Amino acid sequence: MKKHDQDFMKQQNRLTVFEIIKHNQPISRASIAKQTGMSPTTVSRIVGELAERGYLLESEQVSVGLGRRSTLLEMVDASVLSVGVELDRHQMIVGIVDIQGNVVCSGKYPRSAEESPDATLKLIGEKINQLTLLHEIDGNRVIGIGVGLPGIVDNDAGVVVFSVQLGWKNVRLAERLKEITGYEVVVDNELKVKALAEHLKGATKGSSRTALLGFGNGVGSAFIFEGEIYRGKTNSAGEIGHTTVDPNGMMCDCGKAGCLQTYINISSLLSEANKIRPMRTIEELFEARRAGERWACYLIERALMYIAITVNNVVCMYNPDSVILSVELADKYPEVYEEIEELCMSRFVWEPLRESFSIFRSELQEQGVMIGSGLLSQIKLFELE
Repeated sequence: MKKHDQDFMKQQNRLTVFEIIKHNQPISRASIAKQTGMSPTTVSRIVGELAERGYLLESEQVSVGLGRRSTLLEMVDASVLSVGVELDRHQMIVGIVDIQGNVVCSGKYPRSAEESPDATLKLIGEKINQLTLLHEIDGNRVIGIGVGLPGIVDNDAGVVVFSVQLGWKNVRLAERLKEITGYEVVVDNELKVKALAEHLKGATKGSSRTALLGFGNGVGSAFIFEGEIYRGKTNSAGEIGHTTVDPNGMMCDCGKAGCLQTYINISSLLSEANKIRPMRTIEELFEARRAGERWACYLIERALMYIAITVNNVVCMYNPDSVILSVELADKYPEVYEEIEELCMSRFVWEPLRESFSIFRSELQEQGVMIGSGLLSQIKLFELE
């Protein structure tokens, strides 16, 4: 047990030094020791290991005081690459990201809603091969794959427990994708990895308590507290789309009546709209609203009201300093953001908390899940090395 504890501490120390250099570069060994409380000998040993693996670059010595000089350390961004994958009902995005979360290359590919898990995973393998060949990427620098998808995920076991949108249940995704590609694989909920990406690289970089709320084909949330994803007991924290707002309300895909998402998500809005006239896309519904059709105005304004209510409920429960709104179609219809913010601050957010947080728009947008998945892969697999 003592050997295990020592190994674990060494692993954690190495990860801590790695993250400090990554986010504070250029930085000296002395500064790392001061921030971490580690001895200069321990820091030098870890830095030596990282440099030997090609992760670090030492700059020329610079003066830091009277007669004292110090070498500054920086990350070699291309020293570590990972694959980030977003899986959705009708498409997937596959990309390769570097150690800073910069996208080296990516592609968006259609998939059938009825496609089997095995067919999808084989397609992911094919697209990774295509990207690495097309962009002449050394596969030896790719340390693993991260996959983000909608639904309940056992992230420790790499199993998709249940995904309504994909129609998957108990899929051993990490195990099967590793068999296909040969890479280590981590799997997580899409909003959790998107929140991680926004925290590390996007809208809320530096925030200590971030809540991300996602509204589109589904409704969900994710929380980053002190740099860590808040997961709950079964990694299902944040499934606010299935909180009940009306026990006598509309039926949800999950089998319950009156779930929050039945008042907000795209399929529910289109289902309601089709009671008035045939409508295939959410864009048609927004255009009907812009044309002043009262029923369309009602449906969208009701959805925006429930989004504002959701913001209030999350702020009251978790007291974040930052709330990110990730709303599909907001690029085409930017008035959505302004309306939600106005509803939040004028009507629905509890007055004592209105000044306690800032509202942000998703900065990474459709690349957020892919980037977050790739970064999570790097974090997890670096811990295991």
